Amino acid sequence: MAFRVYTKTGDKGTTGLIGGTRVAKDSLRIEAYGTVDELNSFLGLGTDQLADPAINEWILEIQDRLFTLGASLATDPEKAPKQKLPDLHPEDIAWLEQRIDEMDDKLPVMKSFILPGGSVAASTFHVARCVCRRAERLCVHLVNQEEFVAEVVLKYLNRLSDFLFVLARYIVHQQGAPEIPWRPRV
Repeated sequence: MAFRVYTKTGDKGTTGLIGGTRVAKDSLRIEAYGTVDELNSFLGLGTDQLADPAINEWILEIQDRLFTLGASLATDPEKAPKQKLPDLHPEDIAWLEQRIDEMDDKLPVMKSFILPGGSVAASTFHVARCVCRRAERLCVHLVNQEEFVAEVVLKYLNRLSDFLFVLARYIVHQQGAPEIPWRPRV
């Protein structure tokens, strides 16, 4: 028998965590990993607008890590899962930092805040950055509610938002579009 997408178990507003615990679909934990899923979708949208194999490969790597991160958030911290789940490692954060440095070395020095834009792809990655920051805030909120979130998850999301900012700038630079500095009205 083929796997079915629908289970009907969530028809009354609850969903299951990895480990079997049922929780409301509007719980903070569900909101956190749902936002990570939204982020992953925006990354896919961004790569659909690029013809750069290196960047697209980077994004595929990140999308894989976001599935791992989502699984961590979707796991009931009070119950051990029946199957072995993938996990994030400090090397995943170092990988992001290396990509940031590679791109940053090719960019002009930023002398002011810049407005998001420059191209549809760059703008998409700016939106992804904002969604990433929201996911990070939700995870911090979980921690502040004394819910377990692995420390590496918080670090990864923090570094990923930096990566996405630099990536958006890098795309604008590659495409020869101008960055638009923010000029505050005083």
